Amino acid sequence: MATTICAPGDIGGHRGDPNVGGDPNTRGNPKSGGTLPLMSSVKNNVGRGLNIALVNGVSGELIAAQAFDMWAGDVEELLRFLRPLHEGTLVLVASYDDPATKLTDESRRLFGELGSAVAKDLGFRDSWVFLGAKGVQDRSPFEQHVRNSRGSNKYEGWPEALELGGCVPQRPPG
Repeated sequence: MATTICAPGDIGGHRGDPNVGGDPNTRGNPKSGGTLPLMSSVKNNVGRGLNIALVNGVSGELIAAQAFDMWAGDVEELLRFLRPLHEGTLVLVASYDDPATKLTDESRRLFGELGSAVAKDLGFRDSWVFLGAKGVQDRSPFEQHVRNSRGSNKYEGWPEALELGGCVPQRPPG
């Protein structure tokens, strides 16, 4: 992925640091500000399922980061994480292994309200990376998806890894 230099005040892709998702050997790693990982195995805050970081859209600071096991976990934990978001909160998502088995209609709807066009159709072991925000009016331009398909998977049982980078205009205070 090419390096992206963001305008002053933008949040994101400095030095080409992407969100990475879907590789069975790479944990999801949402990043903001381009230089510091928000989630990593070193920080022990990633896992199978959906790796999600919440970022303040004004300051670019990390609010919270958590992994949600969508195979054996409880989707209620994901819902409790997403329901109380404030207007302008950035939501960075990177899948690892299975992003979809436990998703409910409500959780898929919540991702749709954050700007996802893909969440409603996510399937078992699909690769998905997404950056959305609470209060967006349109679909996010920051979303990639590769469907799990035996005929086209890059790895045994898994589609290829995805990288997503770019710049998000910082939300003005107030």
